[in-house]
Amino acid sequence: MQEWYKNYVNQIEAYLGGFFQAKVAWAPLYEAMRYSLLSGGKRIRPVLALEFCRVVGGAPDQALPFAAAVEMIHTYSLIHDDLPAMDDDDLRRGRPTCHIQYGEGLAILAGDALQSAAFRAALAADLPEDIRCRAGLILARAAGEDGMVAGQVLDLEGETRPLSEAELSQVHLHKTAALIQAACTMGVVAGGGSEAQYSAAIRFARALGTAFQIRDDILDAVGDEATLGKPIGSDAASGKTTFVTLYGIERAEAMLTEQTEAAKTALSGAFTDTERLLWLADWLLGREY
Repeated sequence: MQEWYKNYVNQIEAYLGGFFQAKVAWAPLYEAMRYSLLSGGKRIRPVLALEFCRVVGGAPDQALPFAAAVEMIHTYSLIHDDLPAMDDDDLRRGRPTCHIQYGEGLAILAGDALQSAAFRAALAADLPEDIRCRAGLILARAAGEDGMVAGQVLDLEGETRPLSEAELSQVHLHKTAALIQAACTMGVVAGGGSEAQYSAAIRFARALGTAFQIRDDILDAVGDEATLGKPIGSDAASGKTTFVTLYGIERAEAMLTEQTEAAKTALSGAFTDTERLLWLADWLLGREY
């Protein structure tokens, strides 16, 4: 991992660590929220927010509240995704999931609270009101009933019947790519980028989000459980349609490369300093966790 990425992650971790520390009567809620929020991970989404802010001419620090907001939404989605009513997973990032550690009731409430806290973080940013409002709307669209939640509904439907290629793409454009798109475009907004740069960030994010999901599907089939920090083979065991079950490993790997190249191409012409984003796309293509 390159030094700039490590520096961003350290900055993000320090910023996230400042949330939910107050001594309150409902401290167990804060503890559960921090347990999941500070459990590590690649921090891809907040890193993208900071980097897109930088490449449009802003200071990465400007995007920290938006980066935190995206990560809170992502964390809440993982808490709920792991619940018995959803994927029923016991491990996340190598340790017990939130509901295993704290019980289902508190885990649900921790997810709920993280969703609210995300908008509080974004809307309280020390940025002009029009930027804060635009970022909040981006996040709401990406996270809600026409974005990530819609993708989760389509994903649940896919557990009851095989999905077509078009249906599978719809699942992941909503479930995975929508929040990545929010991170990228909120970064552009924070840095004062142009509408052309905003549109390019959308194209980049959609392709990268699809590539990210294809890689997840491949890792679920052939990855190392210890490296992933969660069980593998769950998709095949549940009969779920994935890029691997639909196309096979070889074709899925070819599609992964195609989508990665599409993401990189989307950056051409809109930004002048894309070396970090190009590296990130290639790194995600070969990631092992």
